[in-house]
Order: sequence, then C-alpha cells, then structure tokens
Amino acid sequence: MQTYVNQKIKPITTTTNSKGNLEISGIDLTELAKKYETPLYVIDEVTLTKMANDYKEAFSKYEKTKMTFASKALMTSAIAKIFHNLGFGFDVVSKGEIYTLLNAGISLDKVSFNGNNKSIDEITFAMDNNIDHFSADNFYELEKLNEIAKAKNKIQKIHIRITPGIECHTHEYIQTGQTDSKFGFDLNMMDLAIEKILNEYKNLKLVGLHAHIGSQIFETSVYFDEVKILLEQIKRIKDKFNIELSEINIGGGLGITYTKEDNPPSVFEIADTIINSINIHCEKFGLNKPVLYIEPGRSLVCTAGFTLYTIGSSKEIKELNKKYIAVDGGMADNPRPSMYQAEYVAEIANAKTGENFEKVTVAGKFCESGDILIKDIMLNNPKQGDILCVYDTGAYCYSMSSNYNCVLKPAMVLINSGEDDIIVKRQTPEQLVQNDVIPKRYR
Repeated sequence: MQTYVNQKIKPITTTTNSKGNLEISGIDLTELAKKYETPLYVIDEVTLTKMANDYKEAFSKYEKTKMTFASKALMTSAIAKIFHNLGFGFDVVSKGEIYTLLNAGISLDKVSFNGNNKSIDEITFAMDNNIDHFSADNFYELEKLNEIAKAKNKIQKIHIRITPGIECHTHEYIQTGQTDSKFGFDLNMMDLAIEKILNEYKNLKLVGLHAHIGSQIFETSVYFDEVKILLEQIKRIKDKFNIELSEINIGGGLGITYTKEDNPPSVFEIADTIINSINIHCEKFGLNKPVLYIEPGRSLVCTAGFTLYTIGSSKEIKELNKKYIAVDGGMADNPRPSMYQAEYVAEIANAKTGENFEKVTVAGKFCESGDILIKDIMLNNPKQGDILCVYDTGAYCYSMSSNYNCVLKPAMVLINSGEDDIIVKRQTPEQLVQNDVIPKRYR
C-alpha cells in the first residue's frame, strides 16, 4: 500500500549518508547547521512540490477545482513564489499576507480574503489591489465591504462563510466548523445576509458559499457531509431567492502524520470523497456543478519542514528517573506544544557510535516551565553539541514564532537536491529594537 507525503513523518528525501549523519535532499544536516547556525527552520522543496502535485493530480478529476494555499500555515515571499509557480492561488487573512504576495510579484486575481474581523484598512488595501473575492464572515463586514466598494465604484465578488454544524474529532481550539464558533454565519442568519446583499448591498456580487470544518482531520466522511450541506444550502437559496450560486469553498484541514499514532487519509482519498459528494448531490438537487475551492495549508508544507537545534545543558532527576535535555530554541520558534500539547518526532542528526537510546524530555531555553518541546522521547545518547532534528515543523512554527525573552527569530533555508538557499534571514539585534522609541523626557 502506497504511503503519501502527508502520511509520512519525515521529508521524502530523508536518508543517512556515508558519514552516518542525517541527510535530507542531498544535504548533510550537521553541515547545514554549521553553515547557518541553529535554531534553523528548513524546508525541503522536493517534498513540498510532491505534496502540491499530489493535490493537483488528486483533484484533476474535477475540472472546476481551484487550489489555494492557506497562507497562515507558512508565508514568506519565497514560499509564495513556489506555490504561485505551481499554479496555486492563495487564501489570505491579513494585510501582511497580501503584502507578502505583492512583494513576491504575485497579483491577487486568484486570492480569497478570509477572516472574522477584517479592518477597514485591510479591506481597502485588498480592493485597491484587485483581490478576486472576500469570504464575508458577518453583517458588519458585509456593510463595510459594500460601503468601500461603492466608494470605489466597484462590484466586489464575495462568498458567504457559514458554520455548517459539523464537529471534527480534533483539538477544540482548531475546530472551526461547529455551530458555536467565532467564524461565519450560522444557517439561521444566512438568509438575512442574502436578503441584504440582494436588496441593499448593490455593490456586492454573491457567487458562493464557504465553510471550514477544522484542522488535522483524519475522517473522510466529514468532507462528504460538508459538501452535502453546502449544496443543500445552494439548492434552498435557489428555490427561495431564484439565484444559483456557482462556487463552493470547503476549506482545507487534511491531517498529517506527526507521530506514528497518527493515521490521516491521503489527499487522493479525500479528493475521491469530495468529488463523489459533488456528483451525487448536484444530481440529487438538480444543480449545475460548482467551481470548487479547496485551501490546504498544513498538509502542503508541514512534512516538508523541520527544525534543527543544538543540544546544550541537561538535568537528571534520579528519584523520578527523569532526564531533561535543553536546546537553543523552544516555545518562541515552536509554540505548538505549549498551546496545543502538540507532539513531535525527533532524532539526533550527527553520527553516533553504536546505539544507546535513553528516554529524555526535550526542553526549550525560555523562562517558562511549560517550555517543553517533546516529552519522553527516546534519543540515541544525546550529548551537548549534538544537532537535534525535529520533524514536521513546516506549518505554524515560523508563522506563530515570537521574540519572547527578546530572543532573535531563526533563519529559514530552502533545500533542493544538494542546494541550499536562505529564504528568511536570521533576525539581528538591530532589527529586534528597530521600532522601539524612547520618549524625549528619558533621553
């Protein structure tokens, strides 16, 4: 049985070289750490491209598919350029993500603006740069979208985001499709929103519905149900308002394999489920087949990414039979274990003589007791100066990183078949304080 990218823990190019060191995409990780220092974010372009192409192949059976990368997972100018060159559009949630696209020379003609509290400045900036459409989240936003579009003499294309009432078996903080959510219109309020668009907001053009049911999804059936609910609503809207919406956005959410206990479906499995649901329910409801937007994020970049750390101090608590090892990063470059109790797999990247595995807890360097990256992991004789490779950090690590304790943010390197390129420079002390201002009375 074939294993696909999101079902693997390590990048697909991972191997051990003749020196006994870990190697990914033809790059010795110990040499990479020496060249760029640690902590270091690394993205394997081969793995990323393979996952992107798997998405394209899986959904090629449905010609009306529009693939958009959920930028919040990992947004840099280089990453944006890679996905643009692969034919992807983008789902954005801020002015900063839009600016990054523009900085990479990417137009907004395949971009959707999502989010529950877009500012006037963000809406204006997006419209000024000809964004394709907004996913409208609430009545306040509808009013402001129309107001700004009218002032610019534009007709702005929109989707309405709804909460379909589906709950996924995932962490409660990354469930977004259930009824009790800060996102979207519940089904009871959707009709009032449509009435306002049709009767009052003449500068808005409603073309579709958007829903997102969560993240780290391991069940294919929820996608089938989500499509069914969206098409049921399109049928009901058609009957009530005499308009047939032509687009649906089902979000993303496909899970990836962080640990051996995880068992996500492949992108081919969810594609078959989604397409099958479209075919069944369009025929059942007498609808034209809609344009399908899908916005993967984590599943595109997570497996391709890993982080390199240098091991420093250690501490043994003999009465508890416990050992801590500390690395030169932690919750500022990867807050997910502290926030979500996220679990990771890691291994020593430099060669070891023999095997002497011991159970340790990998701690970060930050001044918080909760700054623990990995609890109770078996590592081969970890020592000061060893390079630790933590897998599956491509999504939501750089994006959520901070300067806690005034620690500088790491660099990011893109590797591909023996080549390495810096795509995010390591932050400097000067950059850390460049926006600080001391009032004149203290000078």
